[in-house]
Order: sequence, then structure tokens, then C-alpha cells
Amino acid sequence: MKVVIIGDVVGKPGRDILCQSLGRLREEHEAEFIVVNVENAAAGAGITSQIGEEILAAGVDVMTSGNHIYDKREGVAYIEQEKRLLRPANYAPDSPGRGLWIGPTASGTPVAVINIQGRVFMPPTDCPFRTADKIISEVKGRASVIIVDHHAEATSEKQAMGRYLDGRVSVVVGTHTHVQTADEQILAGGTAYITDLGMTGPHDSIIGVDTERVLTRFLRSVPTRLEPATGDARINGVVVEIDEKNGRAIRIERIQIKESAG
Repeated sequence: MKVVIIGDVVGKPGRDILCQSLGRLREEHEAEFIVVNVENAAAGAGITSQIGEEILAAGVDVMTSGNHIYDKREGVAYIEQEKRLLRPANYAPDSPGRGLWIGPTASGTPVAVINIQGRVFMPPTDCPFRTADKIISEVKGRASVIIVDHHAEATSEKQAMGRYLDGRVSVVVGTHTHVQTADEQILAGGTAYITDLGMTGPHDSIIGVDTERVLTRFLRSVPTRLEPATGDARINGVVVEIDEKNGRAIRIERIQIKESAG
């Protein structure tokens, strides 16, 4: 089976190109399952129910997130009710939402999606490594295809997670930094890995934010309201082919779709 995993959707430009291109992307790659990180989907920070429903209606199967998931008040209630929207599993146990989704694809293949968050240069959370251990033990026997979104800042922590889970999950992808890395690979144990999927949104920007506003902060140290940029929308992500019988990845391919191609 083939799965498409798409990096952080930023604002309206990211939502628009995602929704416009998803059908073609699924058909072109014969994708059976699509996962998208949506923590920046609502004006660059958080998500709302309306935006979540729009993304699901476009054909996304599961939405993952990260440290901005609760930035919109409405999103807190939405994540409680929508099981296809995940928050990091290593948040406090009584945090709204859940960090694991298990279900079948259209053809009946059981898939598990795990969302975890790193701790280096990030807000405090429980240990992502031990949390992953616990969830993988819960998933054992229920799904052979396991996808992990590790929402983290440090490259070293993401690589450590990939190596730590190698052979136990099908895919480990990094999100959060909004810059797509060129290190996609199949690790020794059969796990597909990339340090960061990149960003689905305006690339004429500084990680999705209006350039002039960010430069004002850097050059003048003046507090400035950050707004999503608008130009050069692209989709960043990967396509992974997986042997659904044993859960091992066969191939991983980076994808980048420009607005003009949609």
C-alpha cells in the first residue's frame, strides 16, 4: 500500500493548495491513506472545526498536530469530538484529545497513526520515547502499518526517534520546522524516515510568516504581530510504499507541489 504524509499546513494558502491538489495527489500516487499535520491551519496557529471539516472533506484520513493545537479556543472542543484529529500523545493524560488513531483503510488494511512531541527546545511534555514504547505495545496485533508524526525542533532528537523506532513502526516523519529535509531513507530495520516533511503553505515567507514582520522582530527587537504570508504556495511531504503484511517500508519519496501545478 502507499501512504501520503503531508507537512504542516499553514494558513489559508496552505489549506487552499491542499484541498485543490489532494484528489490529484491521491490518484497520481495511488495512495490508500493520507495523513496531514494541521496545527498551523487556522491563520498560522491552531485549528477550528470548520477548517478541520474542510480538510477531512478534501480526502484526508487523519490529521496530526503539535504545540499549537490548542491555540484556537474552538479547536479544544473540536479535538475532543473528532477522533481523526490527534494531539501529541505525550501531553498530560487529561489533556483534551488523544494521540493515537487506529482504523482501516478503504480496502480494509488496519493502520495506526501516533502523534508525539519532542522535548528539546519545546514546551515540557512527558518522554516521547517512553510514550512511543507504551503506545506501540498497545497497538501490537491490531495494526501492522504504523505511522509516527514526531513534532519536534531538534534534528538530533528526530533522528534519535527514527533510530529508536526502526523496525517497530512503518514510518517516522518529523514535523514542526517547516523546512523540508533531503534525508528521506529506509532505515536498516525497514522503517521509512525523514527529519522534516516541510511546510504546506506560502514559501515566499519565513517559515510561512510574512517576511517583513519577521525581519522587524530580528532587526529592531520590536514586538510585531506575526501574520501568515500569501505567496508561492506549495505542498511538502512524502509518499511511502509499505508492505501491509509485515509493516515494513519499501520506498520513500519526497514530494513538493507548487501552486502553478495545481
